[in-house]
Amino acid sequence: MRVLELGTLIAGPFAGRLLGDMGADVIKIEDPKRPDPLRTWGQGERDGHRFFWTVHARNKRCITLDLRAPEGQDLFRRLVAESDVVVENFRPGTLEKWGLGYDVLCEINPGIVLARVSGYGQTGPKAGHAGYASVAEAESGLRHLNGYPGQAPPRLALSLGDSLAGMFAVQGILAALLSRERTGRGQIVDVALTEACLAIQESVIPDYDAAGVARGPSGTRLEGIAPSNLYRTADDMWIVIAANQDTVFRRLCGAMERPELAGDPRFADHLARGVNQDELDDLIGAWAAKWPLAELLEHLSASGVVAGPVNTVAEVVADPQFRARNMLVEHHDERTGMEVLGPGVVPVLAGTPGSVRRAGAPIAGYDNGAVYGGVLGLTAAEQKDLRARGVI
Repeated sequence: MRVLELGTLIAGPFAGRLLGDMGADVIKIEDPKRPDPLRTWGQGERDGHRFFWTVHARNKRCITLDLRAPEGQDLFRRLVAESDVVVENFRPGTLEKWGLGYDVLCEINPGIVLARVSGYGQTGPKAGHAGYASVAEAESGLRHLNGYPGQAPPRLALSLGDSLAGMFAVQGILAALLSRERTGRGQIVDVALTEACLAIQESVIPDYDAAGVARGPSGTRLEGIAPSNLYRTADDMWIVIAANQDTVFRRLCGAMERPELAGDPRFADHLARGVNQDELDDLIGAWAAKWPLAELLEHLSASGVVAGPVNTVAEVVADPQFRARNMLVEHHDERTGMEVLGPGVVPVLAGTPGSVRRAGAPIAGYDNGAVYGGVLGLTAAEQKDLRARGVI
């Protein structure tokens, strides 16, 4: 499958990355005058280069094309004729302004799938508003659920809403491609950042609508789900113990040498533990505080209790489980010449596994020759002329 990736920053490019990981020929299109700002994002830096781009633009061929110019729009139409999917995350109406709306694209290629990621979706009273992940997380109610009661709701130190939208876009693309196998026609995949954040909120809406329960932040635990919390160990580390299922709770009671707790009316089943979770957390917390983290993890694992440490990134990259499953893979960064570690490919497919074949292209337009020459058949002279006039 050939994918044309438009737009900048995170949601659209993340969708393109996921498709590229699974083997799609992803052609990322950047404005020759204004390349994707993602090239300069990330907190880590080496010799003026940042590494967000190294991973997020992996497995993509990068070309430059001015979609505001008539000649650029014509070249894009020619690329659409040779492609399966277009991914864009502009404000709604932008493609139409350039004469590149879905009505035009499907005339060129009836099988084209157009995935559109925006703040609020392509319809509705806010469709024309600009949107960012931070605002989408807030408006959807997702941010309200984070943190502690009575405090300002913090964000995760990532653009979560963008990544969720990118994942839903890929889900929609795959469903649209499956439908195309039956009908021969593509369609629009319309993903809103706000709706992606709303979609993962479990029973928040029915809890409110049917039972009048307005869920809010609950700190390190979930209200009514116990025990499932953070506990501090003897060496001042944190461990997550998740034993809220009845069978697992009985194992935890055995590990604590308190088997009588499993039959205690306060803790005998899921509902009782939810009502009495403060008392239960105190009991588990006092017990966990007597153990060093490593010893406690080993003891709980041997007892069949679900538990894990709160790892830093240094501990993640040393984790043998991630290493064994190739979830930490090297990217050859051509800009610096370094082998840069990054996340592996998820999910793991047994028959057709994905792979990291290249890191992000070091400069905008790096693959112009391969795409314009190889896909569209433009001569070197034609490419030179287009480059001189700022079209590519």
